[in-house]
Amino acid sequence: MSTAFSSATSATLAESDHAARRRLGIGGYMACFRGIVWREILRYLHQRERFLSALVRPLIWLFIFAAGFRQTLGVSIIPPYETYVLYEEFIAPGLIAMILLFNAMQSSLSMVYDRETGTMRTLLVSPFPRSFLLLSKLLGGVSVALLQSFAFVFVAYWWGIQPPPIAEVKLFTFFDPPSWAGDAIPKMTDPIIQTLFSVPGFIQPFLGYITVIPAIILAGLMLGALALFISSVIKQLENFAGVMNFVIFPMFFASSALYPLWRIREASPLLYEICRLNPFTYAVELVRFALYGQVDTISLAVVVGCTVVFLAAAVFAYNPSKGLIARRGGPGGPA
Repeated sequence: MSTAFSSATSATLAESDHAARRRLGIGGYMACFRGIVWREILRYLHQRERFLSALVRPLIWLFIFAAGFRQTLGVSIIPPYETYVLYEEFIAPGLIAMILLFNAMQSSLSMVYDRETGTMRTLLVSPFPRSFLLLSKLLGGVSVALLQSFAFVFVAYWWGIQPPPIAEVKLFTFFDPPSWAGDAIPKMTDPIIQTLFSVPGFIQPFLGYITVIPAIILAGLMLGALALFISSVIKQLENFAGVMNFVIFPMFFASSALYPLWRIREASPLLYEICRLNPFTYAVELVRFALYGQVDTISLAVVVGCTVVFLAAAVFAYNPSKGLIARRGGPGGPA
């Protein structure tokens, strides 16, 4: 009797929820999306210390760290560079990716805080699909990261770090199979570079700032989706600092953000393979090539694939019946 009543109640709730979603329409979805994204932007604008910390951190690396290691870590001519570049210019894409990484972790922190205060319960019990709500939250965080990244790019521009004029947008493909694959995967001796289209002369000096926007958005989506999944694992706000140290610093230092991969391979083949397994490496390279008007196809494929996997894992984790949140008593319940 009890089982039949419970089944009937669940079916009635599911039917009413489905009907509510049908009544929402496109206008309801757009209003919800706009509200979530605008909430993230307003929260960022009202927290000036967050803006300063996001900007000061990469600038310290750019002005102090890069100046000290300029002579020690010279960079040879490697794609996408056509000439020797200063170390400051080499690490600039990695510092942009670092801004995206730290912003993603800040978004993860806000999710944990909202869960402890019960705000997340109000969000997740709405009739909108859970995947839509999480995607809206993710896009709101990426919007903030885009503002932070271009604030850094603006300062770097006046420091003399800027992409060169770009006459053509190109497609770059080069895959170096891992050493453990042996001869099973054929090696590419030279990269494949294809010209997609030419650019008018008046746009060439600024094209790098335009082509980098999609790369920043895609890299921000990947790191933000990872942060969403991490926020479902963190049980208490006090544990967040430890998780940041466990995630941010290994991802940042075991990548091509601060030094080219060929130097890592000369120093440690094992570390080189670890860097190649790090998704953050491909986010850095995607931004680096985009600043020079090139699309790195391998990095693009890895970033898009990881974004889909991380976002699917986050949606599953926040599922009230199957995910990790359900095992702790709901999004607003006790940790």
